[in-house]
Amino acid sequence: MFEINIFGKEGCAKCESTRRKVEHFIAKWELGGKTTVTFFDVNTVDGMAEGAFNNVSGIPTTIVLADGQAMGRWDEAIPASEELHKLIVEAKA
Repeated sequence: MFEINIFGKEGCAKCESTRRKVEHFIAKWELGGKTTVTFFDVNTVDGMAEGAFNNVSGIPTTIVLADGQAMGRWDEAIPASEELHKLIVEAKA
């Protein structure tokens, strides 16, 4: 089971683009039942707390976890689809 946590702010174009891209590829690769995507708004108390716990200092930040272990991370960048594919799809093969 994979978890993808995206940290950003509502209204941030780069953050929204990251969320849409990740959700698009999870659907395209038919991983909906095997992967959860969670968006944390760092302008909220819960988002800020989760961001602090994960050492998020810039947005967007995307963290991919497999069984609770961090497998990949992008700070202040939108993940490349090839990198996501390698982490999530190819790792399962």
